[in-house]
Formats: sequence, C-alpha cells, structure tokens
Amino acid sequence: MIESNEDPLSSFNMLQMDQSTNLQSPNTVAKIKEKEIPDRGVWSSKLDFILSVIGLAVGLGNVWRFPYLCYKNGGGAFLVPYMCALLFAGVPMFFMELALGQMLTIGGLGVFKISPIFKGVGYAAAVMSCWMNVYYIVILAWAVYYFFASIGTDLPWRTCNNFWNTKTCVSPIERIHLNCWPNMSAPRTQICSVNHMNITSLLITDPVKEYWERRALQITKGIDEIGSIRWELAGTLLIVWTMCYFCIWKGVKWTGKVVYFTALFPYVLLVVLLVRGLTLPGAFDGIRYYVSPNLSKIGDSEVWVDAVTQIFFSYGLGLGTLVALGSYNQFKNDVYKDSLIVCCVNSGTSFFAGFVIFSVIGFMSHEQHKPVAEVAASGPGLAFLVYPSAVLQLPGSSVWSMLFFIMLLFIGLDSQFCTVEGFITAMVDEWPALLRRRKELFVLVVCICSYIAGLSCITQGGMYVFQLLDSYAVSGSCLLFLIFFECIAISWAYGVDQFYDGLKEMIGYYPFIGLKYCWKYTTPFICVSVFFFNLFQWTPIKYMNYEYPWWSHAFGWFTALSSMLCIPGYMFYLWLKTPGDNQQKIRAIVRIEDNIPTLREKMQQDKKVKKIIES
Repeated sequence: MIESNEDPLSSFNMLQMDQSTNLQSPNTVAKIKEKEIPDRGVWSSKLDFILSVIGLAVGLGNVWRFPYLCYKNGGGAFLVPYMCALLFAGVPMFFMELALGQMLTIGGLGVFKISPIFKGVGYAAAVMSCWMNVYYIVILAWAVYYFFASIGTDLPWRTCNNFWNTKTCVSPIERIHLNCWPNMSAPRTQICSVNHMNITSLLITDPVKEYWERRALQITKGIDEIGSIRWELAGTLLIVWTMCYFCIWKGVKWTGKVVYFTALFPYVLLVVLLVRGLTLPGAFDGIRYYVSPNLSKIGDSEVWVDAVTQIFFSYGLGLGTLVALGSYNQFKNDVYKDSLIVCCVNSGTSFFAGFVIFSVIGFMSHEQHKPVAEVAASGPGLAFLVYPSAVLQLPGSSVWSMLFFIMLLFIGLDSQFCTVEGFITAMVDEWPALLRRRKELFVLVVCICSYIAGLSCITQGGMYVFQLLDSYAVSGSCLLFLIFFECIAISWAYGVDQFYDGLKEMIGYYPFIGLKYCWKYTTPFICVSVFFFNLFQWTPIKYMNYEYPWWSHAFGWFTALSSMLCIPGYMFYLWLKTPGDNQQKIRAIVRIEDNIPTLREKMQQDKKVKKIIES
C-alpha cells in the first residue's frame, strides 16, 4: 500500500519503473523475505465474524436508551419512525460499511482509495473513535465498581447509615413513616420532620442517589472543581482496559473466539433478568406503558430525530469499525446476508431489552405508588439510579445487582474492544511496515494512552467531563456529518453503479436494488435534515441544574470540530497538493474510473512495490 503522503497521480506510476534488477537480485529477495510484513489475518469462520459484528452493534444503547426512547416517543408508535430510519438509512449504511471493508480488504483509511479526496472521512472516524474509546469505557468502569459493591450480604445503597450520607437522606421504607404536613407557602409540597429538622419534601434525598453522587462519583459542584482522581474507579477502569487489551492483542483470530462469550453471555443474563422481572408485581403495567402506542407522537419531529440518532449509534456506523471487521472476510463472503442477520438481531435485542427494563420499572412504580413516567429514565440514570433502587426490593438483591452489572459490562465490552480494533486496523493498514510487526505493542500503547486520557472522566468532577464528551465529541451531529460524507463518497463520487457492480463481483449477485436509491438519495437527505435540525434546536447542556461555564462549551465544540474539520481540511490539502488542471484532479482524486477488480489489483501491486522500496 502506498503511504498517504504520496502523489495520487504518481503512486501507481511507480509500477512503470524497471523492477527486473530488483526482483532478480538474490540480495533483494533475501531482504524482502527478511522484512516480510505479516499477513493481516482473516476470520476463522463466518460465525466468528457475525458474533463480532453483533458484539459491536449490540451495546449499552440497546439496553438503556432504546427502551426509554420507545416509551418517551409514543411506545409502540415509535417503531414506525424507528423502522423507517432503519430501512432507509440504518441497514443501507450498515451493509455499505461492511461491504466496503470486505471489497477492498483494508481498514477505514485505505478504503478511500475509492475516492481519495474523501479520505478525511477516514481520519475523522479515527479521531471520533479516539474520543469514543475514552468516553464509552468509563461506563463499564462504573459498572465494575457497582459489581464489586454488590458483593456481600447487603447492598451499600440500601440505608442512610453510612459515612457518605447527609442528614436529609431518607430511605424509601423510612419515608413511609415520616411525620409530614402541608406546606402552606408551596401547596404541592410538604414539610417533613427529618433527623430533628423540619424541611420541605423537595430537599429529602435518596440513599441510592447519594451513593451514586457522594460515594461512587464523589462529585464536585462543577467542572471548574475537577478534584482528585477517584482511585477506586481508576482501578476498575484499569481492569476494563486490561480486559479490552487481551481481547484484541492477538488479532481477529483471537477476537473471534473471545466474542463467543462476550456476545452470547449477555443474552443469557437478559433472559434470566426478564424471567425474574415478569414474576414481579406491577411488571405488566410497566410493559404496557412501554409498548402502548401513542399515535399522536408520530407527527413530532423530535421523535424522528431520536429514531435516526438511535439507529446510527446502536449500529456502530461512521466510526470505521464495521469497515475494519468486514475487511477480515474472504472476498467472496456473502456479506449481504450477514448484514441482514445482524440488523435483525440488533433491533430485536433493543426491543427485547425493553421488556427486561420496563418489567422492573413497572415493579418500582407498583412499590412506590408512582406513575411509570416518574421512575422511567435513560442513560446512567437507568443503570445507576433506577435499577439499583429496584433490586433493593427483591429477595437476594445482591445477586440480582451483580447479574445486572456484569451484564452491562459484557454487553458493552465487545462494543468497546471492537471500536478499538477498528482504530487499530485503520492505523496498521495505513502504515503496515511500521506497525504490523509491532501490532501487540501498538495496541498496548493505544490502550495506555486511552486509559490516561480517561482518568479525566473519573476525577471527582469527571462526570462533567464525561457529559461534555457525550454531548459534543461523540454527539449525533458529528456522527451524521461523517456518515453523510461517507455516503456521498461512495454513491456520488465513486459512483453508485460502479459500487453496485463491485458488490455483484464480490457476492455473486446484485443485492436489493432499492439500496442504490437509499445510498444516493434517502440516506444523505436524512443525515442532512437531522444534522441541521440538531443545530437549530441546540441548547447549552446542563448536568441536573448545573450550567456549564462558557469555556467548557468552547472545549466541547473543539472536541466536536476535531473530527468534523478533518473532512474539509483534507479535501483542501489534497486538492492543492495534486498536480494538474481541474479535470485531471477530478479524475485522480474525486471520481476515479477503476472498477473494483482493477482497484484491488492496483492495491496489490502497490503493496509489492512498497516492499521493494523498503527493502
């Protein structure tokens, strides 16, 4: 493979040089053998590949975001915009990314030889993957922390008799017996006697929330008070990064075996949790709230935006990871059928997880005599507030708590290490002579650097940093921006017909013809529409009632632009660097004329030339 700093017009012309002396020289042949670059490797079996892609696509978003969005946006009616987004954007892009990697047998940077001017999309995906690697794994560190905290005869967030609790803390059992009376100055509240103090009911705190904020996070008052590192969380973060490293350090043949456990074990736990949830009083009330259709919501634009962003996030699109996983397939593998299988499993898991979560939420509603709407939550609120509250009321609460948090760990772990693998593959394929022989060391360096960067999210003010990354660096707007240009690169720059012919060359038949129109029209339109909608409705983020200072928003926009600006920046750079007039530049770096077999042949020749040069 020619390195990225070579002249696009002259890269393949290197093949025209006289190679006869070099190839025939015994010394040269010996040097080439000595410096032979290790093979990339391939999946040991189709099942290894499918489980790895399922492991990537099925993550925390399926468990804690989809069920809440489904409830929030009309219950069963949410499936209408969700299925539209899935069919017209999710499945087409999911198949395109897997097919693109398999078609060119290279990672997320090299695939843009198909239209070199869009290589900035690959760099943008690599940058966004770095942010994702730092941010996502923090959730798994929290899950491990809660798992260890759950080991014992009782759960530490059950009572208010701990050193981290405040005087306003009252457990749910004690709250029933509080002496309270109407608050005349605020009719909707009460005055209650708590620890010999008369306070309004709004000031009463919960032991579960206090454990989360005052024990686990030890959260400060704001991002400008970053505080010290939470060393317990630093330890759990180290545990998760160590697991991540040993899941991918030996390449895809090893990773393909690891996912047999990490991808399948969470389903066992989900089934166990569902069976237990369905036996609880009030479970079916929660499920009814979850699936009951509210058709009036379908006309709300925000519902459609939620559906699109959920699809793109939960399917792992735009990060180059699917391209990397597909690149380890045999060229003739039927990736079209594989894609459809994984898409069905992914969306099915999302819907199934909703029954697991809302059966427990219905139980909480029943026990606390509150509407489901008041106990339903999304994101960290569901995992570290709602569910820990629910298990307190179950016999053997420690066991159910451990099962839930170990399920969170494994359902997120394979998404994490597959995302890291996508970044590693892109870098190693771009600089194979430098990195492929040292891949284990390179993986270690990436994990160590990501761990150090992630320490910023587990300081006492780390939650504020975490939310900044969530809202800016890995936001839906960034993802939509990347996916739009990725789609344009294939369907408009390279040409959707050429790409479609390449698919037939690869899998032996033409896939559903509607995909061509999705790639060319509907998917770009959806990306642009939702992107601008997000910009127009943008409001500064908050954590609870805390408003971030201006400089933190500036940092947030920096993290967002760090990936997005790679695309126009690289376009400008390559256009200026490429010699020739406008027509020559367009033929060289925008709309190349090579079909897929020709392009693959040239890429193989490029690799041979590079070996000769390096020898």
